[in-house]
This record gives sequence, structure tokens and C-alpha cells, in this order.
Amino acid sequence: MHSMTRIMIVGATGLVGSELLALALAHPAVSHVVAPVRRTLPAHARLLAPVVDFEHLPGQADWWAVDVLLCALGTTRRDAGSAEAFIRVDHDYPMAVARLARNHGVPNLVAVSAAGADAGSRLLYPRSKGLLEDGLREAGFDSITLLRPSLLLGRRVRVRPLEQLAMRVLPTLAPLLPARYRPVRASAVAAAMLAAALAPQPGVRVVESVDIGSLAVCAPTH
Repeated sequence: MHSMTRIMIVGATGLVGSELLALALAHPAVSHVVAPVRRTLPAHARLLAPVVDFEHLPGQADWWAVDVLLCALGTTRRDAGSAEAFIRVDHDYPMAVARLARNHGVPNLVAVSAAGADAGSRLLYPRSKGLLEDGLREAGFDSITLLRPSLLLGRRVRVRPLEQLAMRVLPTLAPLLPARYRPVRASAVAAAMLAAALAPQPGVRVVESVDIGSLAVCAPTH
């Protein structure tokens, strides 16, 4: 691993991704960040944010050459507009990015999945996350960390009414919930992703929601 780590973040404008981007740009062990996005990001001396179409990614771009890919790309069925559009953003785009990154020699991957991810589920969300996990495992990375957060707490650009209610009620109920389903802060998921990126472990590591907080405090500081 380089003493200074080059990272790529996909999903850098989302709830977790925006927290992750801020942490990465502030971290002394990160040399620079590549963040392919659909809309322009504010300029930063260590940030390259190419505006891309995820349906037609530039496979030959030289910015694919990084040390680790961090994937926080995702949506909801409601925001996507249909099950097909949801699967494209939640599964197809992350897989396309992962394959291109691997083709360019990127050795390490950290990705956000979800509690209950299961490729055999009848439910769209856990099924798509399970299928994504399976695809990423087969992509050939040396190190893969899959984080499975439960409900994410944080400041969303677009807050849905049921999520708003859940975010108010669940923190109070959290002690009564099974540990793996207790809500987790987006900032903790972002910190855990960066920690995993800066200290990759060989093979596949799955981090359940209850363990995300302990991983989040492990990021090297230099």
C-alpha cells in the first residue's frame, strides 16, 4: 500500500458519500480523491471530480488508477421511479464501476451494502444488495470490505416522510431493537469506510451494522 493513499469515491453526493468525501479530503494519509459524479462538485486542491454518465463510463480515463475504490452509490425505488431504474443505480452502476476499476488494477474495494442483504430475498432492496455483494465478491479484488448498515441517520437532501418519522422514533427505540437493526449514523459509516480503505485486509470482510461504530474509530491518522 502507498504511504499516501489514492482513493476513488462513487456516490460522493449522497448521504454517506458526502460525509466520506469530506473525511477523505481532510485526512493526511489520502493523497488525492477521484469522485466521478453526475453534477459538479465544489473545487478542492486534492479532488478530481469528473462529470460522467454512469450509463457510458469512460473506460479508458487515466483517473481509474487508484489504490482503493469506495462505493456509496445507491437510491430508493421511489427516487428512482421504478424497480428497473432502482436496480440500475443500486446494482448495475456499482458493478460497472467495480469492473472498470479492477480492469485498471485497483486492488481494494470498500462498499456500502445493507443489513439483511440477501440475493435470494423476495424483497427488492435486500435482493439487489445481496446480488451486488455476490457480484463484487467475484470481481477479483484482493481486499473487499462490505458494510451492512441498518437505517441511516443523517441530514438528507431529500427527506421522505416515513424516514423522517423513523429517524425521530428509532433512536428512542434503539435499545429495544436487535443490535443488527439499530440505526447507525451516516458519519459513522463514512468513517468506517475510510478506516477500511486505509487499512485493507486480504479477502472478504463483512461488517454488520452493530460493528460499524468500532471500525469507524480505527482510521489511521498518518
